[in-house]
Amino acid sequence: MGEGSAVQLCDLVVFAKAPVAGQVKTRLAAAVGAEAALQFYQDTLQAVTARLRDAALWHIEIAVTPDGTASDDLLWPRGIPRRPQGDGDIGARMARVLLGARLDRPIVIVGSDIPALQPHHVERACQELRRHDLVFGPARDGGFWLLGARRPLPPGLFHGVRWSTEYALVDVLLRSRGLTSMLVDTLEDVDDEAGYRRHLAERDPTRTI
Repeated sequence: MGEGSAVQLCDLVVFAKAPVAGQVKTRLAAAVGAEAALQFYQDTLQAVTARLRDAALWHIEIAVTPDGTASDDLLWPRGIPRRPQGDGDIGARMARVLLGARLDRPIVIVGSDIPALQPHHVERACQELRRHDLVFGPARDGGFWLLGARRPLPPGLFHGVRWSTEYALVDVLLRSRGLTSMLVDTLEDVDDEAGYRRHLAERDPTRTI
C-alpha cells in the first residue's frame, strides 16, 4: 500500500502447533506418513510467517501450543514474538487471545497450515473490520482459517461449536447474531490427504501424484 493508506492497523496472531513428528497433522500423517506431514507443516509455517512478518500494517505474534514450547527457539520462525495459547479446545484458546486484545485496534487470528495465505488476505480482513464487528475466512471444509474482531466478543460465542466438522463456521455465525459479520476469501487448511494432493497439484501442476 502507498503512503497515506486508509487501511486500519491490526494485531495479527498466527495460531501454530509445535512442529514435532507424530504430533502435528495427525490425520494427514495417517495417509502420507508422519515425516511427510511434518515437512508440509514446517514448510507452510515458515512460508506463511515469512510472507506476513514484514508487513507494516500489523503487529504479528505466534500463539503456540503446547505452551511449554513457546521458549524453544529451535522450533519456531525467528524474530517473531511468541505467546502460549493456554488450555482448552480451539474455541477456548481463541477466546483467550481475543479477550486479551488491545481495545484501540482490531485483532485477526489466522491458522499456520494455509499454504495459499498471502498478506493481501489479512489486509482485506483489516479493511473489513473498519465496517464489521467480525470477519471470517471460510475454509473449504466448513471451518474457518481466519477470524477477526474489532471489539470484545460476547460470552458464549464459541460455546457448543462443533469444531473440526463442516458445521464449525455455521455454529459460530449463529452465535454471533446481533453483531455484523463479513466473509472474506475461501482458502484451504490442509488437514487430510485430499487437501494435500490439491496443494501439491496447485504448487506444481506438472507433478505426477
